[in-house]
Amino acid sequence: MADNRQEMNTGTTEVREQHRFDEARLDAYMREHVAGYSGPLTVRQFKGGQSNPTYLLITPRQRYVLRRKPPGQLLASAHAVDREYRVISALFATGFPVAKPYALCTDESVIGTWFYIMDMVEGRVFWDPAFPEVPAEDRPRYFDAMNETIAHLHRVDYRAAGLEDYGKPGNYFARQIGRWSKQYLEDVEAGRVPAMDRLTEWLPANIPAGDDSAIVHGDFRCDNMIFHPLEPRVLAVLDWELSTIGHPLSDFTYNLMMYRMPPAIAAGLKGADLAALNIPSEQDYVAAYCRRTGRAGIPHLDFYIAFNMFRLAAILHGIKGRLIRGTASSAHAQDMAAKVEPLAELAWQQAEKAIKVAS
Repeated sequence: MADNRQEMNTGTTEVREQHRFDEARLDAYMREHVAGYSGPLTVRQFKGGQSNPTYLLITPRQRYVLRRKPPGQLLASAHAVDREYRVISALFATGFPVAKPYALCTDESVIGTWFYIMDMVEGRVFWDPAFPEVPAEDRPRYFDAMNETIAHLHRVDYRAAGLEDYGKPGNYFARQIGRWSKQYLEDVEAGRVPAMDRLTEWLPANIPAGDDSAIVHGDFRCDNMIFHPLEPRVLAVLDWELSTIGHPLSDFTYNLMMYRMPPAIAAGLKGADLAALNIPSEQDYVAAYCRRTGRAGIPHLDFYIAFNMFRLAAILHGIKGRLIRGTASSAHAQDMAAKVEPLAELAWQQAEKAIKVAS
């Protein structure tokens, strides 16, 4: 799956017909609002960025990235590029690795929708968590860089960063489980999945005690990071669309899922010989995060993994519903829809581990 996603999302193309805009107006806007900008301007579109169309802006002296709301009728809360710009700006000011933000434009007369401009960070993106492109002796350092970055994010004081109202602190798991259970149960056309039915009952009844709040990324994977071209160092974390104030352990264990995901479902390490690949064990990766964030350990790890797999299965179940209703037709959507049941079963296996530990 990693190779598939890499092929679909890497590189740029001519701007798609439905995403074109008046480039002269953008050039004029940048001359006025982007410090140091000078044209002429060439615009390309990234293959990825399906939710919010993303463009590469090329000038003789510098390259930029533009992310915009897609054209057309949208849900009021969807495609909130202003939220992305806000969190990137706040994190950049703290020294966290994100692209340098330049400008947010809420004037739709410029290119037709809201957009923001940030620096184009040059580096490497890895789509496979086994890091096959990296020499085996260097892989532990890449895992450590990833681990240090997510721990750094969760240590940022979101109130001091001006993000106190960026999300609702508290009851994160209860709210998330309620939201995704409702979406799953209401999508009758997509059908019922026995493992999902069990999870909608078990998860809300087994939320671990204690509540933490931090900035959470929401989709923290190796392919949402730009690494230094030569060094095991994260230069920028990308795709802040799902970020909010939430429970840091939900975010960390989403990243940790890579250890328990088989390649048939997602880009994962399950079944891989970690020692032969010189990849740190799940236990060591957890210990490094705990050391960096001052935790004694993560007692209910299987619950958190089950929750994240359930959330992902609910998202794929929604894609299946759209496929059945004819509003999603790509081969990628069909591939995703086929993974609902095996992923739900895998999520329930994590729940069974948690039940066994508790008994």
